[in-house]
Amino acid sequence: MNPSQQIEHWLSASKNTFHLSDRPFVTLCYAQSLDGSIAIRSGEPLALSSMESLQLTHQLRSIHDGILVGIGTVLSDDPQLNVRHWTGVDPQPIVLDSKLRIPAKARLCQLQNKRCWVLTTLEGESLANENEGALIEGLEITALQSNSEGRVCLERALRLLRAKGITSLMVEGGASIITAFLKAQLADAVVITLVPHLVGGYKAVSDLGGREKCHLPEISPLHSAPLGKDVILWGNLQYGKAVA
Repeated sequence: MNPSQQIEHWLSASKNTFHLSDRPFVTLCYAQSLDGSIAIRSGEPLALSSMESLQLTHQLRSIHDGILVGIGTVLSDDPQLNVRHWTGVDPQPIVLDSKLRIPAKARLCQLQNKRCWVLTTLEGESLANENEGALIEGLEITALQSNSEGRVCLERALRLLRAKGITSLMVEGGASIITAFLKAQLADAVVITLVPHLVGGYKAVSDLGGREKCHLPEISPLHSAPLGKDVILWGNLQYGKAVA
């Protein structure tokens, strides 16, 4: 099997053995340089993947029910979050937007066949109402109780998505979203495109809060294969128990 077939087969098996019924199976998927950078600096997108890797990303989109990004990715990349470089069904686009900053001109507000779901906080909804900007055509906006940091609570968001029929979720970023899922131990699998460049820029993963090796997420078993000029790393995420 080629790498794309290997990854799809592995992902299908991983989803089939997922036992939790109150949230979707979550796959992190992103491209990074050899030094872990996903951009030169925050808010400035950097196209890293080769065409072969881009096709893999769209293949992965087609085999997940939903695809999720943070508002930072929307503001910097203006993504469409659909399947264009592969044959398959578009996943449900979902945006985490704590302060409801998504602009009406964003491409996710102009989708032809789906309404983008935007998950915000009660505070964000209230602020948008005050600014007369809460209702944006083309979006389905849901307000949830925030976490202690004033952001959309991931646990509540995932329970809502599961109740709405999302059984598998692909998380593409950005860095704060990737880090939040890892820190909360809510990501089940990861597919990383490793590109042969050194960028010295903005990292995909920041402080996870662990100070011991046993606290850190581990990819196990770890698989790898070359794809075009890139190397694809993939595997299931395991979370060690903290030592008392």
